[in-house]
Amino acid sequence: MNIDAKRRLVRARKKRKIRSTVSGTPERPRLTVFRSARHIYVQAIDDLSGRTLASAATTDGALPEQNGGNVKAAEAVGKLLAARLLEKGVSRAVFDRNGFLYHGRIRAVAEGAREAGITI
Repeated sequence: MNIDAKRRLVRARKKRKIRSTVSGTPERPRLTVFRSARHIYVQAIDDLSGRTLASAATTDGALPEQNGGNVKAAEAVGKLLAARLLEKGVSRAVFDRNGFLYHGRIRAVAEGAREAGITI
């Protein structure tokens, strides 16, 4: 098994463990984050109905042109998602780091959402 396959396997195990305890509701959706090398994507999901309430990404046209793979862009994505949730009357959420370590860009998304008014 090469190093990339092992890394994917470890992340998949962490992801399963996290999802066994974290679940979203309409009042408190699950904020799930996906991080690629160039971009970061966030969704607010209501797991009871299986609907995505809001989403934001560095590929959105709503964000100014910037490098999508840095902490500053991740924080901006968190603030954008929070603004979209607040428009829909949602002020609380649970954070799903999706198997990624809680540091760097993943942490910046959560802090950006908190600064914009979402209670995590």
